[in-house]
Amino acid sequence: MSETLADAATSNDLIAEVARLRAEIERLEDRVRTLDQLAHEDPLMELPNRRGFMRELRLLVSSARPPGEQAALLFIDIDGLKRINDTYGHKAGDDALVHVARLLTDGVRKSDCVARLGGDEFGILLRQSSEAIAGETAARLRSKVSECEFICDGNSLRLGLAVGLTMIAVGDTPEQVISRADRAMYEQKSAA
Repeated sequence: MSETLADAATSNDLIAEVARLRAEIERLEDRVRTLDQLAHEDPLMELPNRRGFMRELRLLVSSARPPGEQAALLFIDIDGLKRINDTYGHKAGDDALVHVARLLTDGVRKSDCVARLGGDEFGILLRQSSEAIAGETAARLRSKVSECEFICDGNSLRLGLAVGLTMIAVGDTPEQVISRADRAMYEQKSAA
């Protein structure tokens, strides 16, 4: 009889230990998900950061697309943010960044990826987009940001965008795509 009670106690101990280990594994998996999100998301806004954007770009560059399906990258620099930071402080600059991020996100499809690359730079991956549509999207975003006032300390401030566009070609590396889009953005800034 005592062996049966001992076996039952051991069995109950094992069941309790398995439940404890499952709960610990679940807690650790949640922690890994949280850390992954922190590593790939901008702390100011709920957008991917540069690391998260590069992960998405690597996936897009390496994935096989049906013949004729194109994708584009918009590399965006905000004009006027330095003036806001210098005049109204960095909190106002952060508010302006969040304002622009919302306009950019609202101005593209849900399937596209908007990310803050750092400072006043954003990137947008336009999946399934021709060069003409990417150009129209860039022009629409520039207009949307320049026409939508940003209010700071009761002052209406205008922001602008310089947008570099490049198409993503078969065989591109993420670095090549970013470099081309960055050059296109600086060319647009220089021409303005």
